[in-house]
Amino acid sequence: MRKLLISIALSASLSACSSIDIDKDTWDVFGNVIPESLEKLPFVYRPQIIQGNLITQDNVNMLQPGMHKKQVQLVMGTALIQDIFHDNRWDYYYGMGIGHIELEKHLTLYFEDDKLARIVGDYQPLPPIKGEGAPENPNTIITVPDWQPPHKTLFEEVVNMVGLETEDAEAAQQAMEAEAQEKAAEEADSKPADQP
Repeated sequence: MRKLLISIALSASLSACSSIDIDKDTWDVFGNVIPESLEKLPFVYRPQIIQGNLITQDNVNMLQPGMHKKQVQLVMGTALIQDIFHDNRWDYYYGMGIGHIELEKHLTLYFEDDKLARIVGDYQPLPPIKGEGAPENPNTIITVPDWQPPHKTLFEEVVNMVGLETEDAEAAQQAMEAEAQEKAAEEADSKPADQP
């Protein structure tokens, strides 16, 4: 049994060494050997790393020259880098990946007199496509259908079929009893007094 365990351990360690591409010209390879080998194991959890502000084309399309800094901040969020020495420049960064950053997006906004002057980076505002986005007429009235009560669930239908009382069944029962009492009162009024 011991020989079997030793042979399994040796074969696993040798196969791990063959999956690592060692570059002998650089010294940083030795620091990456363990993380790279762990990255290939199936039972090691590798979380998705998201850094910075989420930059989307929709957000960039909302930016217009002449917007005030507060309006830009409302659309894009607080800039990741706001340099006190360059107050007229905001830098946005977005990075995402598993184990290491695979997707990087940069966006730099330049301001003149606290108003947006230009946009530099991976995204540029696109002209609006006709028929998309906000309605052309801001006074457009959108009608929403009236609320309708949900249909009875299968359980409620079975309960009603069995005869167990629910609120609706109780109300219907009370209405039927009230009708029966009214009929009885009408019949009692219409009968002659000498009949028992």
